[in-house]
Amino acid sequence: MKKRLIRLSFTVVFAALLLSCGKKESAEQSGQDSVAAVPAPISQPLVSHIYTADPSAHVFNDRIYIYPSHDIEAGTPENDNGDHFDMRDYHILSMDSVGGAVTDHGVALDVKDIPWAGRQLWAPDAAYANNTYYLYFPVKDKEDIFRIGVATSKNPEGPFTAMPNPIANSYSIDPCVFQDTDGSFYMYFGGIWGGQLQRWNNNQYDANGKLRSAEETAVLPRIAKLSPDMKSFAETVKEVKLVDAQGNLFTESQNDKRFFEAAWMHKYNNKYYLSYSTGDTHLICYATGDSPYGPFTYQGIVLNPVEGWTNHHSIVEVKGKWYLFYHDVQLSGKTHLRNVKVTELQHQADGTIQAITPYN
Repeated sequence: MKKRLIRLSFTVVFAALLLSCGKKESAEQSGQDSVAAVPAPISQPLVSHIYTADPSAHVFNDRIYIYPSHDIEAGTPENDNGDHFDMRDYHILSMDSVGGAVTDHGVALDVKDIPWAGRQLWAPDAAYANNTYYLYFPVKDKEDIFRIGVATSKNPEGPFTAMPNPIANSYSIDPCVFQDTDGSFYMYFGGIWGGQLQRWNNNQYDANGKLRSAEETAVLPRIAKLSPDMKSFAETVKEVKLVDAQGNLFTESQNDKRFFEAAWMHKYNNKYYLSYSTGDTHLICYATGDSPYGPFTYQGIVLNPVEGWTNHHSIVEVKGKWYLFYHDVQLSGKTHLRNVKVTELQHQADGTIQAITPYN
């Protein structure tokens, strides 16, 4: 295949070399499968030497830090439980500004260094308090049940040291840690299907817990306020109500609006914005409320479907502008080998978010 130089907004990569020569991880792990032609993307991958996904972005010390999953080719067959997403460590990325050079700070935490962990180190998040950086992560324990752990570091890029046990009473996946304007921290979490949230009712685990049928009320995301030590919950885990304009909870059949995974919280003009993935309909949607606990009223779409099965994002303000970090599969064409991207996000005058279409 003739090598063709592709100019990226963040880095210059030889896409043809990645896909045909096998000298980088992206080609070496994904094999020689061709990538189907798609419309032109509105943004380009932040890095191409590794696969990254599920980006949680934060501004620490006037620098943008991205805490993504690190996708690898584990050779596991695909299934609805996501066993092929067998990630084993985290690499933290950073940049001075959107559009600037991206630094990969190397391995920040490895699954083998988490005493209680079994497998599948999925989407993380981070926070800063007590002169310490905290990395929150979901991973299956030795009994193959997803729990949420925490690791600490004195540096935003790590390396991080994991606590010896998961956060008590935590479960499922996709922790998002939000700091409110009063300084309080809250964790939102949960994901159905492979994320196991359907197995938890009233915070009790049922190994035989089933997905909801079409007419049943959809499974809801969870919230808990964090203790001052940032390593434990200060309260009982609660459900987060996500409702339509009439105040009705969504049913599972309303899978273009109901919660699936990837909760994210940001605050704009004193309103709380809960955004999330609808999973099998591949949308990032959002709902607004007047309290971090909700209820949250559905408002619309943040991001239309990307190439690939999953959709997972974060929203962050940088120097007065808002940005959406997300992923697709531009580099590999494979669902489990993704690449992180960023594009500007617009809040309109009435507070609604202008929906983004990721391809022209």
